[in-house]
Amino acid sequence: MTSGSAADSAARRRGSRRAAALARAVEEGLLGPHAPVVGLLDVDGVLAAVDALHEAFQGPAPVHHTFAAKACGLVPVLRLLAEAGMGCEVASPGELEQALAAGLPYDRLVFDSPAKTVEELDFALAHGIAINVDNFQELARVDRLLAGRPAAGPIGLRVNPQVGAGAIGAMSTATATSKFGVALRDPGAVDAVVDAFARRPWLNRLHAHVGSQGCPLPLIAQGIRAAYELAERINARLGHDRITGLDIGGGLPVNFDGEDDRPTYADYVAELRRGVPGLFDGRYTLITEFGRSLLAKSGTVGTVVEYTKSAGGRRIAVTHAGAQVATRTVFMPGAWPLRVGVFDAAGRPKQGPAEIVDIAGPCCFAGDLTATGRELPVVEPGDVVALYDTGAYYFSSHFSYNSLPRPAVYGYRTRADGQVRFALVREAQSMREIVEESGLAQADALVALTATAPDTDTGAGAGAGAGTDTGAGTGTDADTDADAD
Repeated sequence: MTSGSAADSAARRRGSRRAAALARAVEEGLLGPHAPVVGLLDVDGVLAAVDALHEAFQGPAPVHHTFAAKACGLVPVLRLLAEAGMGCEVASPGELEQALAAGLPYDRLVFDSPAKTVEELDFALAHGIAINVDNFQELARVDRLLAGRPAAGPIGLRVNPQVGAGAIGAMSTATATSKFGVALRDPGAVDAVVDAFARRPWLNRLHAHVGSQGCPLPLIAQGIRAAYELAERINARLGHDRITGLDIGGGLPVNFDGEDDRPTYADYVAELRRGVPGLFDGRYTLITEFGRSLLAKSGTVGTVVEYTKSAGGRRIAVTHAGAQVATRTVFMPGAWPLRVGVFDAAGRPKQGPAEIVDIAGPCCFAGDLTATGRELPVVEPGDVVALYDTGAYYFSSHFSYNSLPRPAVYGYRTRADGQVRFALVREAQSMREIVEESGLAQADALVALTATAPDTDTGAGAGAGAGTDTGAGTGTDADTDADAD
């Protein structure tokens, strides 16, 4: 386990690397008047987090660590993590394609999604990608797709232990009414799960995930314990080790209040050892799906201050980073607060008297604020504002409000002498690309519709046609035979 002094030293080094990278980014023009917002990712910080994860889980239990692609779906980032020994958890066809483009082999992928299509399932089954089935209707689809043949890869069933919510409801996936998995405390659910395993020799994993940010470690351990006890029950009932893998998800919370990492992966594993001691005895392969905790502390969004002003006695700094990059922070500031740093136009940390200021973004609505009422050094036009701990979700989960462009993202490494090297991860989105995404190739399509005489029966015809098609499609794809499970 990392000592307190060593952890403090690592946090200070990370802060020093970040400051050096911001100054160098301004010097090289990666951040400035012609590039007013940029994402910076500390490669050494990411690799240190991966090392800490692997170290914490050392022991007799085999462990397959995957990175949750949703946290930063950028191909160079996925490639870096793959080279560091990580697999990848994907929850959409887009994330799957990103992982494959990054060079991850099929057998290092885990496919999670509550809405997998027949086509997506068929692809995963054909290529041996591990699947976590979300519900009994999906299980019936897998039955039909396999048609009696053995599965090429692991297949698990996601269960909801219904142990309750953490501090952020939207991030809590083990509530009584969560949309994810089979709700174990609902009447008859446990017996149905046991029967599902008894009838399917290819079903060999259980998956449980309590949530992420805002979920305390004891709550996470409680949910994993429920899955472990269910696996023990199923294996005892069937008389052999049918379940060989437990996917325990991710969800380690991130400290957004300071520089230090807390809780740590070592803290997480210690809590699991207390709450679920049998989990680590080597009988089950463990699968993890950490995302935010691997990248958040290594990311920084830097943005230029365009204007400063006052309103109602409050100072406001208008920047180019708002809801388009910090979506959760803007819409849920209480749940997703960010630390803020202020640098001068040369990228040097600002000193001197402080003022109470709001940090605003460029979006055209009043709530586009990334920080409110913060005591910061006096902010002036041309300064740089840095939003810390933004390596996860802030770089790749862009919000297209006002058609604002996606910023460039650079990875960096800082040498002992302070020299910084950058590598382009993603180019800034151009104005042309924004226009093309908005339907440029079809610019005349709607005008062309007005050039023809309207069909007098358009209303009735469209209604009848749409109703007939929708009804038929829904009925065909309803999987009504799933109740047999």
